[in-house]
Amino acid sequence: MARKCFISFKAEDIEYKKFIQNDLDVDMIDKSLDVPIDSEDEEYIMQQIRKDYLSDSTVTILLIGEYGSENLGWNEQRYLKRELQASLYNGKNNTKNGILGVVLPEMYGTIYTGSGMCATCGKSHRYVNINDSTIIKEFSYNYYIPNNKCAWGEDDKYCVLVKWDDFIRTPENFIEAAFLKRSTDIASKTKVRP
Repeated sequence: MARKCFISFKAEDIEYKKFIQNDLDVDMIDKSLDVPIDSEDEEYIMQQIRKDYLSDSTVTILLIGEYGSENLGWNEQRYLKRELQASLYNGKNNTKNGILGVVLPEMYGTIYTGSGMCATCGKSHRYVNINDSTIIKEFSYNYYIPNNKCAWGEDDKYCVLVKWDDFIRTPENFIEAAFLKRSTDIASKTKVRP
């Protein structure tokens, strides 16, 4: 079944967005913003994005590239942050979206840093750097929702994370995984503004 997807991205990563829209054989209804909204009023722009693009979408695909970190500051990330906040909001005329983070190739080495033995539990864990130096808080918090454990299983994360190369092989699988998160227990633990 086709899901209504909104693609959130930095302008520097537009070629990846275009590839999803034009070259990827994926069964999805694209709710993405393709033409900038003609206004200088930031509140008006976000109101239009929420009303016309996000209100009836069910999955937000966040492209995770070199320019999306929290550490770059509010002014630089305001649209990404607001798009994710609107995607996570569950209220009148808006249902919470599933969130799919697609790690772009230039970020593989920064985000996927190997594995090691945990000093707390003595088991091996994979290291995935989803934090303020790699992505905005609206994604990182809802990927690593606090759980009082030393590791996170898939049931402990609201956001789904995938490498670009894996995503383009089977995009529907990852879109569906993000969509299904909306009806899991972890969905009640998300934060719109962490």
